[in-house]
Amino acid sequence: MVTQDLPFTPSFRLDGRRALIVGAGRGIGAAGACALAGAGAEVTLAARSRDELEAVAGTVRSRGGMAQVLALDVTDAQAVARGMADDGPWDIVVNSAGTNRPARLTDTSDQDLQDVLDLNVRCAMVVTREAARGMIAAGRGGSIINVSSQMGHVGGPKRAVYCATKHALEGMTKALAWELGPHGIRVNTLCPTFIETAMTAPMLADPAFAEQVRSRIALGRLGRLDDVMGAFVFLASDASALVTGTALMVDGGWTAA
Repeated sequence: MVTQDLPFTPSFRLDGRRALIVGAGRGIGAAGACALAGAGAEVTLAARSRDELEAVAGTVRSRGGMAQVLALDVTDAQAVARGMADDGPWDIVVNSAGTNRPARLTDTSDQDLQDVLDLNVRCAMVVTREAARGMIAAGRGGSIINVSSQMGHVGGPKRAVYCATKHALEGMTKALAWELGPHGIRVNTLCPTFIETAMTAPMLADPAFAEQVRSRIALGRLGRLDDVMGAFVFLASDASALVTGTALMVDGGWTAA
């Protein structure tokens, strides 16, 4: 039998790696934590609500995974630095904390503007900074996954502030791919469409809005949490070893139009 000397597929497994998921108490962050744990990573779940984190950790453990809880207010930069220094370093870090307060810019209050920019941009940069410091010191590379959005690549009505924050996250990711690449650290974004979560539920409760959203998705349906789980594993694993500075679109074709 004639054969060729071909490589084997790089592993999607994460055994022996530690992952920090910020914003893991619910929604996309919780789904990401379950996905990474299911692939073998030991996950640390971070958010403000310990009760929510314990519930997610319980789910992970019930499925045979390893999970611990880190109650952390990511708006407090000093607390982030302390918490990540005490518990780190990690091989995988996911920035999933974020918020959205849809409104026309002319109706957006100073407080809403400050809160969305703060959580979606400043806090993500603080977490990434501390993660990078730990990864560089450990000298073994790593993967940083920033949860962005399709709205980091397009625009939409009543989304000026949210789009601004997600476009900023995309820019930060591209810059850090070059800055951290020499250390073997990959930085990418995961960009979902509208996923059915507690955050999107009030918007999608409007039948007209939900139908408008579906009409923009080529696959004709809203996203589910399980739709993003494989993307987390791919970006965290050796299967994406040459992928950095890019956006993985999980948008059902929204941005292809």
